[in-house]
Amino acid sequence: MSRTCELTGKKAMSGNNVSHAKNRTKRKFLPNLNNVKLTSEVLGKDFQLKVSASALRTIDKVGGLDPFLRRSAFDNLSSNAMKIKRDIEKVEVEKASD
Repeated sequence: MSRTCELTGKKAMSGNNVSHAKNRTKRKFLPNLNNVKLTSEVLGKDFQLKVSASALRTIDKVGGLDPFLRRSAFDNLSSNAMKIKRDIEKVEVEKASD
């Protein structure tokens, strides 16, 4: 699996190391990724995701995985995160119809 955040789509960027003599060599800026187990309160399940540290702070600020996924767009999410988002939406629609 590539070094990409499953929730925000952050991935490695390229740039230059610049020495004191202004010599430039290519380098990569890697995102700060962590393997984290996040719990969905609506589904009542734990999910293992590779998430950036900034996404973890945003999840805490918003109030959990479920509100974060409700706000996020499908184009940023990995296939695994899209499936979780769809499952959450299905359960919420069923609860609303009852």
